[in-house]
Amino acid sequence: MIERATEYVRKAQNPDGGFRYMLSSGGSQFARSAGGVASLMYAGIYQGEEIERGLAYLKQYTPPQEQTPAHYFYGHYYAAQAMFLAGDRYWLEWWPAIRTELIKDQEPNGSWQGQAGPEYGTAMALIILEMPNRLLSIFQK
Repeated sequence: MIERATEYVRKAQNPDGGFRYMLSSGGSQFARSAGGVASLMYAGIYQGEEIERGLAYLKQYTPPQEQTPAHYFYGHYYAAQAMFLAGDRYWLEWWPAIRTELIKDQEPNGSWQGQAGPEYGTAMALIILEMPNRLLSIFQK
């Protein structure tokens, strides 16, 4: 089953390195591409052309951005995991950028505004900010 799932994810990668949602159609988007790269890594695929192309696509979205990408928190949640799992070459550039942006965007009351409201934005921002502590269950052995 895992082999079939990873094959599907591989087939969903577009020539630009990003990922589409369905095999039959769709362009690359930041959030689904972050999820695509992260899912391949969760399946144990840490190297290879599809990983390098996917990481290169994600690097285009290293903060700050002129425009906020769609599904900002969802995308950065998976992008941060992918960059962390990819190692220092990626993490040491990505982490300071997203950390700085999130701290800058925090509301005076301590929350973050997300597309689904402050509860979602705050929860996702805090999960992203705790990423270096390896508290996500995906990082547990």
